Amino acid sequence: MLGFRRSRHRLTTAAAVFGLLVAGAAVQASAAAPAAAATPHRILFDNAHAETAGNADWIISTSQPDPLGQDSSPSAETDWTGALSSWGVALQKTGDYSLKTLPSGSSLAYGGSTATDLSNFDTLVLPEPNTLFTTAEKTAIMTFVKNGGGLFMVSDHTGADRNNDGEDAVEILNDLMTNNSVDSTDPFGFSIDTLSISSDYPSAISDSSNAVLHGSFGTVTKSLIASGTTATLKPADNSAVKGLLYRTGYSGNTGAFFATSTFGSGRVAFWGDSSPIDDGTGQSGNTLYDGWNDTGATNAALALNATEWLAGGSSSGGGGGGGGGTCTAAQLLANPGFESGNTPWTATSGVITNSSSEAARTGSYKAWLNGYGSANTDTLSQPVTIPSGCAATLNFYLHVDTAETTTSTAYDTLKAQVLNSSGTVLSTLATYSNLNAASGYTLRSFDLSSYAGQTVTVKFTGTEGSTLQTSFVLDDTALNVS
Repeated sequence: MLGFRRSRHRLTTAAAVFGLLVAGAAVQASAAAPAAAATPHRILFDNAHAETAGNADWIISTSQPDPLGQDSSPSAETDWTGALSSWGVALQKTGDYSLKTLPSGSSLAYGGSTATDLSNFDTLVLPEPNTLFTTAEKTAIMTFVKNGGGLFMVSDHTGADRNNDGEDAVEILNDLMTNNSVDSTDPFGFSIDTLSISSDYPSAISDSSNAVLHGSFGTVTKSLIASGTTATLKPADNSAVKGLLYRTGYSGNTGAFFATSTFGSGRVAFWGDSSPIDDGTGQSGNTLYDGWNDTGATNAALALNATEWLAGGSSSGGGGGGGGGTCTAAQLLANPGFESGNTPWTATSGVITNSSSEAARTGSYKAWLNGYGSANTDTLSQPVTIPSGCAATLNFYLHVDTAETTTSTAYDTLKAQVLNSSGTVLSTLATYSNLNAASGYTLRSFDLSSYAGQTVTVKFTGTEGSTLQTSFVLDDTALNVS
């Protein structure tokens, strides 16, 4: 029988212990009730590359990084301030999304410990960037997508240099795809055209199975060009690239106004104009255009369906994804809820426990890494063979509580990684820290389809500093294949 760890894991005060037990009980009590979504899809909107220069106002809210600071329960687009507030509010109202903004003056990064690090998100939205990404940022973006992230690139017409720095969105996004350290050989299978198309209503292709065109937010028939551009597709470079809406008179590999693709384990979407996502309301002094509600188009459905697809909310559509071929659906991890003790997990002493000091999400046992308030490292791992031809998704519920008071420094971290049979790290899926502390459990999901046909080890490593505890508590893991 596993022992309790009350003597090792100490919370700051008795009140803190009581609060955590109440929170854990609330999570368990609500587990049987229907939820809006199994996990919030985590979306990061970029505002660190002059997205509000000139008349542009491509933000979901002036409260950054967290739009909930402006209104925690928005019901109308004007409850948040920004020309993309309709987009943000529509996602927020579903209860299925967790939205953040990368504020001006910040940089995109992947694999770090800040709250806005890309490892904490499922999708990155680049709404008409107007400054070049740095070398480090391009590496971060491309690595994020390769490892399973979604990338939503919104361009504008050539010459739309809103901050007069000599670069427009066409050049900036093409530079990202052709001048990065991860893969510069046309990784997504398309390039953005240097065009300025004054007006058009691009039409959707006929594909009833496409989750972007026929998603939970509605059916897409047309979009809008109000000074925009298109893309040229190159399926020989990436067979997953697919045009979904085309400029009038165009089809096939030319004139694609909206396109999707994949890269590594991730998904990509391209839109050739920012006018369709503009809701006409924003900060004072900006001249805006209401393309979101244009009656001749279905821009809202297109933006929202694509966001859902990029975040992994749909099983098919766009440029494709998953392992392909034939596969028997199954859950591969043994003892996924830890109720049978350590077997077959390999863990440091005391990690798998039924201690009442931290509530399990379900059952009695969970994996509790760190939480000692002293320098230590805890690990938890299990090898698993992913069959060839399968799409694979790793899920786990994570609860983080901490006695740390900082809002900016990651003193204690938990890494979720995939290793090969030799113990070499193939991918760091995410790094969590004391900055991720919150009540209750949050479902985390990662696409492991790229490891189909291999035996890999799923490993969690928690590292705690010398003072003030942080507890990383895992429960109800799964590696689902289909």
